[in-house]
Amino acid sequence: MRFRLLLVAASVVLAASAIVSGSAVGAQSPQAPILQDGSVVEVQILGLNDFHGHLEPPGGFGGRVGSVDAGGAEYLATHIAELETTNANSIVVSAGDLIGASPLLSALFHDEPTIEAMNKIGLDLNAVGNHEFDEGVTELRRMKEGGCHPDDGCLDGDGFSGANFDFLAANVVDEETGEPLFAPYRIKNFNGARVAFVGMTLEGTPEIVSPSAVAGYEFRDEAETVNALVPELRRRGVESIVVLLHEGGLPANFDINGCAGISGPIVDITERMDDAVDLVISGHTHQPYNCVIDGTPVTSAYSYGRLVTDIDLRIDRATRDVVGASINNEIVTRDVEKSPEITSLIERYRELAAPIANRPIGRITDDITRENNDSLEQSLGNTIADAQLAATDDADTGDAVLALMNPGGVRADLFFESSDAGEGDGVVTYGEAFTVQPFGNSLVTMSLTGAQIERVLEKQFCGTNSPANGGRYRVLLPSAGLHYTWTKSAAGAADCTIADAVDPDSITLNGTALEPSASYRVTVNSFLADGGDGFTTLTEGTDRLGGAVDVDAFEAYLGEAGDAGLPPAPRNRIDVQP
Repeated sequence: MRFRLLLVAASVVLAASAIVSGSAVGAQSPQAPILQDGSVVEVQILGLNDFHGHLEPPGGFGGRVGSVDAGGAEYLATHIAELETTNANSIVVSAGDLIGASPLLSALFHDEPTIEAMNKIGLDLNAVGNHEFDEGVTELRRMKEGGCHPDDGCLDGDGFSGANFDFLAANVVDEETGEPLFAPYRIKNFNGARVAFVGMTLEGTPEIVSPSAVAGYEFRDEAETVNALVPELRRRGVESIVVLLHEGGLPANFDINGCAGISGPIVDITERMDDAVDLVISGHTHQPYNCVIDGTPVTSAYSYGRLVTDIDLRIDRATRDVVGASINNEIVTRDVEKSPEITSLIERYRELAAPIANRPIGRITDDITRENNDSLEQSLGNTIADAQLAATDDADTGDAVLALMNPGGVRADLFFESSDAGEGDGVVTYGEAFTVQPFGNSLVTMSLTGAQIERVLEKQFCGTNSPANGGRYRVLLPSAGLHYTWTKSAAGAADCTIADAVDPDSITLNGTALEPSASYRVTVNSFLADGGDGFTTLTEGTDRLGGAVDVDAFEAYLGEAGDAGLPPAPRNRIDVQP
């Protein structure tokens, strides 16, 4: 059953007798110790989410939590090991996106290094996230079961045994058989206290991964899936239920142990869950929070291994239910000893990857970042779109006049300052470029009418890309030459058939108004070409021509800039009005 929030001194203790008003309340700690007697079992859950193969500490500002340097698997392993010493009844869990969209050190080896690192860290359960599907279901199964890659073999020179931990996917089912892709839950026994861990990914996964990667599988409603499992779990004598859910929320302010003003899908999903659910460990939005939604504790440990959520549950032996908890998001600081095992693993893969990763491929004149302006443009995404247009604008490569880049495909900033590889200021290495675009998508050039292009632009602000449907505006980054205006007050329609955020008269290409009936050659990556991020109009494109891999197109564009270096693309292609 759900328990309520009780604030005690400097810690947050959740107890059955306390009552809280409102739908979301922040929870802050350090933790106060909880006394144990024979009637209560204390269970420690250590939670992660959205690790994304970040074996090495994230770079730049992404490697900090506030002003504290954070992250890195060597330090994460040490923090988890130290936390585990405080309670013999411990379990380490992940709420998805453990792999996928990973830096080169992991991605070059199809994320095998991350699985091996998590085996050493002692991960027990991983609820699959949307990025676990980036290379399709067959490759995801290989991550669990092991075996060499069907095309590339075992690039590190030895075999791959797969994950020692369980993958969970309660709401991902075969369309023909109705069977879940992986086990829906695991029941763990902690000194007589049985806890069910139900794992799920977001229902909207098919809209944000390549449709071919999840063909044949249905992604069901998250709350309905959990609620349907509750009677089964109770028949098995389980009253303590934890949900590992790869879906999340967006707090109004950055506070690793709060959640003031939280919004997003996690709120509705949690409110619709059966009161039998005792805890939700979430992810996907790459936000840190620690809160209570409709009486249920809900957590997220940021991303890239920069935080670990320390959860201490108290379970009554007689009722078998959770009667209290303390929860704290702890920073994975780099002031602890590195794990020798993880250091050895990283050094081995660094040596194998170095000849590729450290190869200089061009120069930049300044930082090129993902920072959005008011129109939701970013310089790096615009630069990538320019590179994709340059790669496909010749008659024999596509004859493109326009390129569009999805913001979710831009995964890291490019910094002018030299990295630890010592390549020098302004020099871009292949490893840095790959980290920016790690998906290995190919370019696709297609013919679209002006009316279809307008529908694509409108889709950025409606339907599944609208806060009205629990999404976020996904503004495609345009190549130079495209210009249009969108209106904030008109954006956000749940139904795209009535959407009117983009002024069609404002859409121009190289200074000329877009003609609704005219045909234009447009380049996107293969993810978008398949309708990813909900841009299904792009699947209607005709006369398709495949092109280079996206990172190769970017490398060529950097090379064309020569020793002078590539400047950041301006953020002046989209206008916004109130």
